[in-house]
Amino acid sequence: MTDLLPAYLHRMVTDGTDRMAWMRARARGITATDVAKLTSRRSIEAAAHEKLHGSRFTGNAYTAHGKAREPEIAAWVLREHEISPSQALFHAETDLRHLATPDGLAHRDRGAVELAEIKTTNKEWRSIPRNYLRQVWWQQYVLGAERTLVVWERHENFVPVGDPECRWVDRDESEIERLVNLAGQLIDVLITRTT
Repeated sequence: MTDLLPAYLHRMVTDGTDRMAWMRARARGITATDVAKLTSRRSIEAAAHEKLHGSRFTGNAYTAHGKAREPEIAAWVLREHEISPSQALFHAETDLRHLATPDGLAHRDRGAVELAEIKTTNKEWRSIPRNYLRQVWWQQYVLGAERTLVVWERHENFVPVGDPECRWVDRDESEIERLVNLAGQLIDVLITRTT
């Protein structure tokens, strides 16, 4: 009977309801948030330092606004695109250290996995920022997803402006391969610094 479940469910690390367990599990691997920052050798060094020593960043008004708005935007995504909210953490099929927590998750009838990534912004977007695309491609790799609906809600002085906007991002194998390579370099640096 469990063979009927989507493959990614067998790779769930935590369902996300226990925030401390979720944080501990994330600390032991490379997440989409980590990968979003990886662009060069210097960024790998900075990411390794942050993984080992923590970040001084504890949030600000923008992150607080995003956290407050995410459930409302997720409800819109569910209503308009039938992608359910998710807070679960998953590991990749090939490496237990490769982790992702998509904002939304759908398993379609034909077996396809689709994700959602939710953002808030005070800027007009002509295109999705590259660091968010890196997050999306990493999540697709970890979950085995074919595409992701990136949803953003613009605000002015933390007041939402209009309905959320969205765009589908298809899986990109060459970008995923590049990110897996960068994550491997980050893991190598972390191993070197902890041994």
